Amino acid sequence: MFTGLIEEIGTVQRVGRETRTAILAIEAQATLADAALGDSIAVDGTCLTVTRVEDTLFVVDLSEETLARTTLGDLRRADPVNLERPCRPADRLGGHVVTGHIDGVGTILQAREGGGTWWFSFSYPEALRPLLVEKGSIAVDGISLTIAGLTDVTFDVAIIPHTYRHTTLGSKQVGRRVNLETDLLGKYVIRYLEGLGLAGRGTALPEASLQEWRSI
Repeated sequence: MFTGLIEEIGTVQRVGRETRTAILAIEAQATLADAALGDSIAVDGTCLTVTRVEDTLFVVDLSEETLARTTLGDLRRADPVNLERPCRPADRLGGHVVTGHIDGVGTILQAREGGGTWWFSFSYPEALRPLLVEKGSIAVDGISLTIAGLTDVTFDVAIIPHTYRHTTLGSKQVGRRVNLETDLLGKYVIRYLEGLGLAGRGTALPEASLQEWRSI
């Protein structure tokens, strides 16, 4: 489990390509402080298992599923990546609950600075539409962010200078793909409503159901 607060920016040092899988060797500092074989580390928001630890590197395997559902297959040597270790039970949850299981891939449509804040606009897959709400949480490449604006095909976020400087967003250009993970609680709400036959794009909940829930 992660919080979406990036600990450091690592650097891809090696990329090993297989027929359907890949291996990444990533240079890091703080992330390696207590890293051990079998540990989980979120790389650009994707929960991966450490398969080897070297002096200044850790190695992870990318399965066919991971390559198909994330942007990690786009990585090349010297690319920066966001890194976060799992939170401990006693840690402060300064962001939101992030699992490291990517829901879809979006694209940076716009990045502009104004009044000391960076405004980013992203596209997102249609399947994620029911899971996004204005002022709700979303993880972009593992960064816990708040949706400041939302349309049927895009969402906007406001990036403070600290986040811009200490994550990979500061180096990404318009057109780059990003990993998206929606809020975990929203997924369970939608699943529950689907079971009741109440969830569907563009449909409102019946007033009778709302009255019943208000009385609980």
